[in-house]
Amino acid sequence: MPTEILMPALSPTMEEGTLAKWLVKEGDSVKSGDIIAEIETDKATMEFEAVDEGVIGKLLVAEGTEGVKVNAPIAVLLADGETAGDMASAAPKAKAAPAPVAAAPAPVAAAAPAASAPKAADGARLFATPLARRIAAEKGLDLAGIKGSGPHGRIVKADVAGATASAAPQAAATTAQAPAPAAKAASMPTGPDAAQVIRMYEGRTFEEVKLDGMRKTVAARLTEAKQTIPHFYLRRDIRLDALMSFRGQLNKQLEARGVKLSVNDFIIKACALALQQVPAANAVWAGDRILRLKPSDVAVAVAIDGGLFTPVLKDADQKSLSALSSEMKDLAKRARDRKLAPHEYVGGTFAISNLGMYGIDNFDAVINPPHGAILAVGAGVKKPVVGADGGLSVATVMSVTLSVDHRVIDGALGAELLQAIVDNLENPMAMLA
Repeated sequence: MPTEILMPALSPTMEEGTLAKWLVKEGDSVKSGDIIAEIETDKATMEFEAVDEGVIGKLLVAEGTEGVKVNAPIAVLLADGETAGDMASAAPKAKAAPAPVAAAPAPVAAAAPAASAPKAADGARLFATPLARRIAAEKGLDLAGIKGSGPHGRIVKADVAGATASAAPQAAATTAQAPAPAAKAASMPTGPDAAQVIRMYEGRTFEEVKLDGMRKTVAARLTEAKQTIPHFYLRRDIRLDALMSFRGQLNKQLEARGVKLSVNDFIIKACALALQQVPAANAVWAGDRILRLKPSDVAVAVAIDGGLFTPVLKDADQKSLSALSSEMKDLAKRARDRKLAPHEYVGGTFAISNLGMYGIDNFDAVINPPHGAILAVGAGVKKPVVGADGGLSVATVMSVTLSVDHRVIDGALGAELLQAIVDNLENPMAMLA
């Protein structure tokens, strides 16, 4: 029976994508691991690999098609001995089935033997590629006892190649109940609909800007954050004179190596160390519990055309300033080119958003779930300050605001975390000790 190739979920937040480019054509032979298409997700354009071998029988979705739902059929793969005629019953069903594949009823095929449509313990259809079914038959395996690793739980060659006839049957329930993509963003209230808003501006000149996948995801996640996270805000001014002087000395010494440290590099290091100094604040919200992490994984907001990324610098407390600087530059460049892999922007407990380079004195940042806090960084500006002796002087002062999730971090703990950040930045040499 022909195998449907399904739209993959290539990022944790992807619910639909754009089939940017096919790298195969109908009639081409492919094997597991071959790159067959380029998919534009809500975050980046990524390569899509085949999970089984066969011949491309039909491309169901044209290049450039937007809004293709995850797990929707995009092509049909034929196994050895199958022809285009075998797709007659598969392709129409693929377009008509609105429910998840694992829960769809088995199609009626006049000449298909009963063994070609295995069932799970609860009677649901088990999907397996033709090659996987053939190998299972040769080895005497019960497909109901094998967990599939293909799209939407489909059993593929790799799943049966190393299995034995004693495969545990209880795995079938997991295979049959693969969850559909979360629909939270789609059901989230978004205010008046487009038609209502457009009527408000009848007779006025405007341009409609279509939302791409990234903009939709940013809108959904920030709406979720402001609706569900109890934010509170802590504000401090930080004197930067010692840091600016120390940075100048280091950059002179590092000039021969082509390294130039930014103030942001010091901020990343200061926050990473503060999470180690106040470990109770190195935490995220996990629905019905709090997860306290051991490493300092710090996310940094990077603005790109049409949205933003928050690449994560893992183990930032253990890295040198020059290593952090180099890694941040690389992540920022690839973020702007939309070339980051999902593991590079997923995770972290804490984020930094720096608008100081745009001349913003201070602002309140929105927490990126499931992080426990985010630091909003303003510009360093010359201000009059009163010294410990009561004397008046001029200093470079940077205003920061710590947005905190009150479910994870209480007020006193948040203040302790922010104090540690301030201490690290006002005494930069101690960060290298």
